[in-house]
Parts: sequence; C-alpha cells; structure tokens
Amino acid sequence: MMEEFKISNMYDLNETIAADYMRTKEYPWELLAGIKDYIIELGNKLPADKFEKRGENVWVAKSAKVFDSAYIGGPCIIDEDAEIRQCAFIRGSAIVGKGAVVGNSTELKNVILFNKVQVPHYNYVGDSILGYKAHMGAGSITSNVKSDKKLIVVKNGPDDQVETGLKKMGAMLGDNVEVGCNSVLNPGTVIGRWCNVYPLSSVRGCIPDHHIFKDKDHIVKKVED
Repeated sequence: MMEEFKISNMYDLNETIAADYMRTKEYPWELLAGIKDYIIELGNKLPADKFEKRGENVWVAKSAKVFDSAYIGGPCIIDEDAEIRQCAFIRGSAIVGKGAVVGNSTELKNVILFNKVQVPHYNYVGDSILGYKAHMGAGSITSNVKSDKKLIVVKNGPDDQVETGLKKMGAMLGDNVEVGCNSVLNPGTVIGRWCNVYPLSSVRGCIPDHHIFKDKDHIVKKVED
C-alpha cells in the first residue's frame, strides 16, 4: 500500500529547512506545485546574519561555497555549508540543504534537496525531492516527463496506483538512498529509505524501504548483518 510512501515515513523532517512546508501534504509529489512560492515566502524570512540575497529571490548562506562558474537562478535557497561546484546549473525553484553537494555540470529544477544530499557529477534532478544523505552516482538522472506526455501515475504494483495529475514528476527518494552511476529514475519513481539501486539501472514504480534494486525482476530485501 502507499502508506509507506507518505512523507512522514520517508523523511526525517529535522533535516531540511523546508520542514514546515513538507508537513502541509501527505505524499511528497503533492509538494511539487508549490515549491516556487514557498521558497520566496521562506527566503524573505531568512536571517540576514546567516544568509545574503544574491539577485532576485536567491538566498545563499554565508557559509556556503559557490564556485564562480556556477549558475543560480531564482527562486532558490542554498543552505549553510552547502557546496555548489563548477558549472552547476540551478535553473530555479530549488532548495539545497545544509552540507549538500551540487557538482560539476549538475542541473537542478523544482527540487528540494535535504541536508547532506549529494548530486556531485553530471546529474539531472528535476521535479524531485531527495531525502537526507541521498546520493546519486555519477551520470544518474531523474526523468521527469513521460515520452507520451501523459500525466504521471505513481504505481506500487498493478493494484495500488495514484493519479498525480502532474505532467512533470521526477523521483521521490527517501533518506539514505544510494543510486548507482548512470541510472535513470523514470517519471513517478518513489524509493523508500535505505535503498540501493544498482548502476546502469532503469527504475520505475515504487521500491519499499531497505531494498536493493538489481533489475525490475530482482528487487530484494536487505539482509541485516
């Protein structure tokens, strides 16, 4: 059932500056439509001793490290101790959490990255929410539009499906998810906490927490040591 993919079961809300907003909905994909407005609302309340405003609706923590070649479009909040590396492209409507890493040639659009998220090498993350310490290996991406341009349905098996009403939805990653290099997370992918995705995977649908995605026919529960 979709119960395990509720916000309260996927994320530690102590690990994001957007906690108040996250509490306003039941499922994470329901938050996508309001990220832009929330950033503007929150940004105007941020303390001036910790954040500086850089251009229209762009707030960057004074302790964050932003390389000169990075592009940051508004609205956007870069939280404390985050690192925005060379040639990163933040198109807007993005929250980058404390200590998060946005790497070289990585593109963000309409996202919430929790604290300590790493998207460090050639990643595309659009219309997605990545939980605490989630990590996307080099070249892995979220695909956020179906090839037939139809509205996205979140599918947890054939008998448990939710029509989102969204044309654009990437992936919802719970806390501590590890995505292998050069993987594609197809539109509407939802991955529970502490999951691992093998490199070169094409993932769709829902993966329950504490599982390993090897391929679509081999999704196995982790064995505790």
